[in-house]
Amino acid sequence: MSDRVEFAVMNGLGNKILVVDMRGRTDRVTPTAAVALAAEPATAFDQIMAIHDPKVGGTDAYIDILNCDGSKAQACGNGTRCVVQALASETGRKSFTFQTIAGILNAVEHQDGTISVDMGKPVFAWDKIPLSEEFHDTSRIELQIGPIDAPILHSPSAMSMGNPHAVFWVDRDPMTYDLERFGPLLENHPIFPEKANITLAQVTSKTSMVTRTWERGAGLTLACGSAACAAGVSAARTGRTERKVTITVASSPNRGTLTIDWRADDKVVMTGPAEWEWSGMVDPATGDWERDESGQAEAATP
Repeated sequence: MSDRVEFAVMNGLGNKILVVDMRGRTDRVTPTAAVALAAEPATAFDQIMAIHDPKVGGTDAYIDILNCDGSKAQACGNGTRCVVQALASETGRKSFTFQTIAGILNAVEHQDGTISVDMGKPVFAWDKIPLSEEFHDTSRIELQIGPIDAPILHSPSAMSMGNPHAVFWVDRDPMTYDLERFGPLLENHPIFPEKANITLAQVTSKTSMVTRTWERGAGLTLACGSAACAAGVSAARTGRTERKVTITVASSPNRGTLTIDWRADDKVVMTGPAEWEWSGMVDPATGDWERDESGQAEAATP
């Protein structure tokens, strides 16, 4: 198949998401198409959320997630909220169940327009995150950037939210650190055999934090939902905060917020906004696309 399908450009706290409707088809959005779309200023994205027909009973769709380098992603909380908003607008429904590589996700749209996603249970075992060497306690692993006697970043908390995360604790605004320089080194550090999302987290109270993230396969991002979950869980796990926190995402427009609730049943629920920007048609094999706003199609292919 090479004919075009509908897609929408959306965002979750500035995290650029392309939601592509692949329902009724057997093909996939190719890495070639992902790289081509990422290279275009109008369609540059952090993740593609491709909606496919459900594979198992009791689910509404299978979600295939791609990073801007064409690689697969296991989880994307901000992208999942965008999918919920898109499907809620289409169907009038408020609750959905999705299957992803990382497992089953339940989500609901609230009356105020915010969307909650059950991101599942956190994983702390070193070989499940995974890490390349054994750590009895992954809440503080041996890893640092900078001089040995005065490291700039050190001793992150490591965990998985369906994808690997390392959370570095900082004592000032994360925007004041050169994450663009350190991010690639840490993402690709040998201790992370599947790479990792790198987050700087500043705890501001027992119920609030500020974060900034270098996202695996996407780079410096305006927001990352699974990283916010990892930061919230890691803060509670290390006694820095309570189990429910408001996270200000420092790099998002107007420093937007997410609520992370690590519930008593061990599930992590993320609540936040999602916004539609514009929509069009795209070839999932090549990435060729055209824009369609207000019923007016505008050719925009290279």
